[in-house]
Amino acid sequence: MPTNQQIVEQALERIGAGYVFPERTAGIEAAILGRLAEGAYQDLDGPALCEAVTGHLQEACPDRHLRLLWSREPRSLEPVDDDGGRAAFLALLRAEGQGIRRVERLDGNIGLIELRRVASAVEGASAIGAAMQLVAGTSALLLDLRACVGGSPEGAAMWCGYFFPDDQVHLNDIYDRSTDTTRQYWTAGHLPAPRYTDRPVHVLTSEATFSAGEDIAYTLQAHGRAVVVGATTRGGAHPTARHPITEHILVTVPTARTISTVTGTNWEGVGVVPDVPVPADQAFEEARGRSTV
Repeated sequence: MPTNQQIVEQALERIGAGYVFPERTAGIEAAILGRLAEGAYQDLDGPALCEAVTGHLQEACPDRHLRLLWSREPRSLEPVDDDGGRAAFLALLRAEGQGIRRVERLDGNIGLIELRRVASAVEGASAIGAAMQLVAGTSALLLDLRACVGGSPEGAAMWCGYFFPDDQVHLNDIYDRSTDTTRQYWTAGHLPAPRYTDRPVHVLTSEATFSAGEDIAYTLQAHGRAVVVGATTRGGAHPTARHPITEHILVTVPTARTISTVTGTNWEGVGVVPDVPVPADQAFEEARGRSTV
C-alpha cells in the first residue's frame, strides 16, 4: 500500500505530464510539495487525503476538474486498463439510462427533459434520439440540467445539434495538449430524431451543473438558441482524464480546453451566467411560465 507521500507524488507526475496548461504545472507542484513537507497529509485517511489535496490543488490552480477522488469501489491498476476512466464512465451511463432521468409532456404542450449526465454520442445516440422523439411535437422545451454533473463533449455536441436546422453550425473547438491538436465540433448532418427548431428552449441550471452539462447550456446560450434560467453554474470547462493512483484513489487531470466559436473563451472558473437569474429551486416554474407566454 503506497504511503500518502507516494500517492501525492504520483498524482503530481500525472498532472505534470498531462495538464492542458503545462506552464502552470511547476507552480502546482511547488505548492503541493510545500504542503507535503509541512506534514499536511501525513495522518489523513483516503477520503480526507483526497479532500485536502484537492483543496490545495485548486488553491494553486483554480481549475474545477483538477482533483483527487476517492472511489468506494476498487479500480484496476493494470496499465492496460488505464483508459482515462472511459470504460467506467460508459458502464455508469448504461446503468443510468444514458444520463436521461426524465422525459415528460407537461400541460400546455411543453416538453421537459431532465439530464443527470451527458452520454457519449455513440452509445448514447439512440437514447438521446428517443428523448427528442418524445418531445418532437411540443411547442416549447425545458431542458433541465440542474443536476447534470458532466459527461461527454461529443454527447454535448449531439444534444446541441438538435436545436439547429442543419449541419452548418460550428459549435465550439477543443484543444488537446497530448496531441497538440484542435478538434472542431459542428452540428450533425443526420440525427436519430427530428430536430427541434423554431420553438423556444429554456435551459435550467443550478450551482451543481458542471462540465458537459455546462457545455450544453453555454453553447446554446452563446449561439442564441436557448434562454438559460436558474443559478450560475459550477465552472468546469476542461475535458479530463482519470488515472488510478491506488485501487481507491484516482487523479483527474484536465488534458484539453473548450473554446467557444462565439465568445472565443469558455466557462472555466466563472460558470454559465443565466439570462434569467433565479434560485435553482425556482427555475422550473420560472421557465415554465415563460414558455406559456
